[in-house]
Amino acid sequence: MLRVTCAIIESNQKVLIAQRNQNMLLPYKWEFPGGKVEKGEQDEMCIVREIKEELNLNIVVQSRLTPVTHHYDTFSLELFPFICHTDSQEFEVKEHAQVLWIEAQDLLNYDWAEADTPIVKEYLALK
Repeated sequence: MLRVTCAIIESNQKVLIAQRNQNMLLPYKWEFPGGKVEKGEQDEMCIVREIKEELNLNIVVQSRLTPVTHHYDTFSLELFPFICHTDSQEFEVKEHAQVLWIEAQDLLNYDWAEADTPIVKEYLALK
């Protein structure tokens, strides 16, 4: 079971979403960016590190949403989502096919990775 964090990054009333590239598991599915928790690492430190590594973006963790356990055909993961804030909308795309700032109301218009779907729904319920 993989332990993974993801960030729902807010800035100027928009939310950052990322599309997985063709070489990743679940190619071209949309997700909230994040990554694997390293041994001995706290979840909050992981998400800050991962977003800096993947997008060169500094974030501040604001709150935690409900963790999601999901079983895909070839792997299982426990996903720990965080609502985060950044003062900058500028980022570098290093891993993903594309990364976009969108209105929260448009989140359901994208083809999400199955593990992210309950997070999208919980986030929208809070808005």
